[in-house]
Amino acid sequence: MTRSDLVEELAARFAQFTQRDAEYAVKTILDAMGDALVRGHRIEIRGFGSFSVTRRPPRLGRNPRTGEAVQIPEKRVPHFKPGKALREAVDQRHPVA
Repeated sequence: MTRSDLVEELAARFAQFTQRDAEYAVKTILDAMGDALVRGHRIEIRGFGSFSVTRRPPRLGRNPRTGEAVQIPEKRVPHFKPGKALREAVDQRHPVA
């Protein structure tokens, strides 16, 4: 599902929302989530999952072309952990053969 699919779904489910209102709502929510993660906060949506920021320590890597050692700096990366209800729903709908 893309952002535009999400906007269309929201506008279809709620007749009082125009396409522009739905687009503004989705943009506002995603911007707020992004801002919270940039500030290092954790986002928890019950039944769906949680977003957090994980620190990756600096490490020594290799340039694949030359084999030369390269220092890779520390990074902060977003991390998503699905909630139990979401994990179970996905597992129910797509059984492993």
